Amino acid sequence: MNAEDQSTNPSRTSGAVTRKTMPFQKYKPFKPIPLPDRTWPDKVITDAPRWCSVDLRDGNQALIEPMTPNEKQKMYDLLLDIGFTEIEVGFPAASQTDFDFVRKIIEEDRIPDGVTIQVLCQAREELIKRTCEAVTGAKRVIFHLYNSTSTLQRKVVFNKSREEVIKLATDATQIVKDNTRELVASGTALTLEYSPESYTATEMDFAVEICAAVMDVWRPTVDDKIVLNLPSTVEMATPNVYADQIEYFTRHLPNRENAIISLHTHNDRGTGVAASELGLMAGAERIEGTLFGNGERTGNLDLVTMAMNMFSQGIDPQLYFGEMSKIVEISEECTKIPIHIRQPYAGELVFTAFSGSHQDAIKKGMQFVESGSDSAWEVPYLPIDPSDVGGSYRETVRVNSQSGKGGVAFILENYFGVSLPRSVLLEFSPIVQAISEADGGELKPDVIWQAFVNEFIEVEGPYQLLDYQIQTEGNDSESCQAKIRVADNEVDVSGVGAGPIDAFINAMVATLNEPLNVADYQEYGLNEGSEAQAICILAITDEDGNKYYGVGISQNTTTAAFKSIIAAINRKWR
Repeated sequence: MNAEDQSTNPSRTSGAVTRKTMPFQKYKPFKPIPLPDRTWPDKVITDAPRWCSVDLRDGNQALIEPMTPNEKQKMYDLLLDIGFTEIEVGFPAASQTDFDFVRKIIEEDRIPDGVTIQVLCQAREELIKRTCEAVTGAKRVIFHLYNSTSTLQRKVVFNKSREEVIKLATDATQIVKDNTRELVASGTALTLEYSPESYTATEMDFAVEICAAVMDVWRPTVDDKIVLNLPSTVEMATPNVYADQIEYFTRHLPNRENAIISLHTHNDRGTGVAASELGLMAGAERIEGTLFGNGERTGNLDLVTMAMNMFSQGIDPQLYFGEMSKIVEISEECTKIPIHIRQPYAGELVFTAFSGSHQDAIKKGMQFVESGSDSAWEVPYLPIDPSDVGGSYRETVRVNSQSGKGGVAFILENYFGVSLPRSVLLEFSPIVQAISEADGGELKPDVIWQAFVNEFIEVEGPYQLLDYQIQTEGNDSESCQAKIRVADNEVDVSGVGAGPIDAFINAMVATLNEPLNVADYQEYGLNEGSEAQAICILAITDEDGNKYYGVGISQNTTTAAFKSIIAAINRKWR
């Protein structure tokens, strides 16, 4: 390296690497919760929680282009189809579009029995009254009331004391109570949900205090519980800290039996799913989130991933994701956000193996499962059966330059019904690898098949079969007369043998002076019915023992065999 090179590269001086640093000093580490006798690490999730989708509210408000009424309807119908029984349908007091949508699904009787709609509302009287107006006539409603409680919000945004924030929450709770009496009297089953927004940045004793104060006003019972939603509005720490916060809260909340503890995690640190899972272990019973984690900033909890994580552990998630491609399609249409190819359980490549060793392991695992040796799903590299989400085993193996003969064999067998001998695979795999390296990417099954056709079936060479006739002779022999194109000439060949193949080989040897010995022969059907075809895989050897494979395919088994011989001869002379 010359002096000029050193001066233009600030990360190197005098030949030594200088580590670049980021301004980490400006950030304060989160103080963990003092909970030395925590119990949640020993807990195991055994049942699905109560699920609540917030796609139509939290998810929608985070979109660059919020959903149109038609898109909201389509997303709502999808959520019902998946099996959600609690759906936050909007913030009707903040948006006329949301207000109109809530009225539409109520007035058009689009809320099935057993489904509860949830509406969000700030702790402000005029908004509470407007929200009550929006849900008039609904059979089941969760009124989701919230206000910010964190130290930072109280100091920077609202300039309010703890006492003032508690009064704000309790006054609003009383206003909700007063303004929903007519709703309840008319037959609406009403539940209050209260969220101390930014719970993760709120002092734990204060979080308990304000929620207890809200309960004192609302007066929930064991039979008519309040939902206390504890959101990581901004994810502040590692998931274990959130779990400690949840366990602390559940331990210290008065009249705990009268409350449903709900979680609403975000993904700022990339651990929204983990935080919710540990939060369930810590005592929560209900989960809010969105499909594929759509939401503010880095998104909400991904309900698909969390539910499917349970499914993969043998737990009924009580949600149906058996048509994942449909769910992806509608989600992308409504949100205008493409699902990443590596999205857990739903991405295009999540069940795909390019590595040759992985492909081989998957193939053997599938053979084990199909043998019926064990009822459990045990296939290496596949945490679940792709068919459980509407995929197929066939799509798990794809070929690029990193794939080996196992991947090539898989594609030919599962897409085209061709099972090749190991020696043919050893010969063909480097050809596929060379094509992939030259192309620079994945090879689709049709490309692999065409390469196989060019290499073993429609082989360019001096010989071409034009026509033939077979006749039975005496002494259990058969004769073959065939017309062969040799370069630019047509040649008639004839021979007698123990069968058609033997007769054809003898004809080629006698007329064209081709020394041919059949060293390997396989024949089987490719498919069934009127379009059934036979495939013949044959090898010939020359005087030096070199082996040349050829492949023939035809509805006639004899034709397939003759074509394979011609292909092998052409490969010999190529």
